[in-house]
Amino acid sequence: MGDDRARIAVASDHAGIDMKAGIREALTADGFPVKDLGPVDGTSVDYPDYADAVAGRVLRGEADLGVLVCGTGVGMSIAANKIAGIRAALLYDDTSARYARLHNDANVLVFGARTMRLEDVLLRLRLFLAESYEGGRHARRLSKIRCIEQRRETPVVEGAHGCPT
Repeated sequence: MGDDRARIAVASDHAGIDMKAGIREALTADGFPVKDLGPVDGTSVDYPDYADAVAGRVLRGEADLGVLVCGTGVGMSIAANKIAGIRAALLYDDTSARYARLHNDANVLVFGARTMRLEDVLLRLRLFLAESYEGGRHARRLSKIRCIEQRRETPVVEGAHGCPT
């Protein structure tokens, strides 16, 4: 990424606080500007609040990417993906890390503190950051996702999405 390092907002729930700290330290050491949105200790918190905080930073342009950590990564993924404009990807292996960037242009990365080791998370994070979004046919698909986000009713016909093809 050269001198233009992505600004990254990080947050977790109580289960992910130690992993979040490891991610924050590694990103900072790699030269990325990082904003830690909490929590600050292991007191039980509700993960949707932190997913919303990170997503808000990304959507307002205050961060280029977000990183979320909870116990499995599933809760944070569900919560973040409820927010229009957020493409949160649970990076469960090296391939998902690469393709979340190449094909999906993910803007929030999610990890599970109870299901992943920090070393693997840091490798996946770096794999993601080393790639660039390919565009092309993937842009059409992301456009359809934006269309689905704006839709208010369920399609009458299965498979009909009402979005341009």
